[in-house]
Amino acid sequence: MTHPFDLTGSTALVTGASRGIGAGIALALAAAGADIIGTSRSSSLDATADAVRELGREFTPLAADLTDTAGVHELVSKLDGLAPVDILVNNAGLANRNPAEDHTDAQWDEVISVNLSAPFTLARELGRRMLERESGRIIFLASMNSFQGGRNVVSYTASKSGVTGIVHALANEWADRGVTVNAIAPGYIETDLTSGSHGDAARRRAFQERIPVGRWGTPADLGGAAVFLASPAAAYVNGAVLPVDGGWLVR
Repeated sequence: MTHPFDLTGSTALVTGASRGIGAGIALALAAAGADIIGTSRSSSLDATADAVRELGREFTPLAADLTDTAGVHELVSKLDGLAPVDILVNNAGLANRNPAEDHTDAQWDEVISVNLSAPFTLARELGRRMLERESGRIIFLASMNSFQGGRNVVSYTASKSGVTGIVHALANEWADRGVTVNAIAPGYIETDLTSGSHGDAARRRAFQERIPVGRWGTPADLGGAAVFLASPAAAYVNGAVLPVDGGWLVR
């Protein structure tokens, strides 16, 4: 009997795979047996590629600019001729920090494009192919701000709240057609995106005191959730938003 968490023979597309959460998820999926297609807009994918290949899996790097629709469709066209994507991890994201009264239209548009529009477009385009095969796993990255308002990140909060809506809607439409759609909601993870908080001693301590586990998370902490949602073990899990937050939400 095949192990229920075995991903051997599958191919995963992970956006924003050069570092942080994307790299952590890519490595976890590779350790479970998946070959990886990783994307980045401008950062080198070499470190992730080397780590994946050390695990004995294939890694295909693709440059992708997800800030506009044309870039998303260009990425989809690059996938033609590659192995079919069995697992899509919509990880790439950004945040523009500014008080709401000073948040510009350009800042809003950029975040919504990368965090909400691009993930939906990829899910639609690759989901269509998965539906034809009656098999596929789509994993979005939500956030603590999918549940909470946050401060000075109104566009980020809007985008991550929208992500949960997309997950619920697609799950309703595709659950009986072989494609599961779920999300991981990371807690406070040490990445470039959160450096303004974990890099400041006082703010780091304030956040840490709120986390029941007593520490900030690392990208590796999200790997198990990603492998689970991508695996046969999660065949009956659909439309879920799984917090991986050290207990932050229940504090």
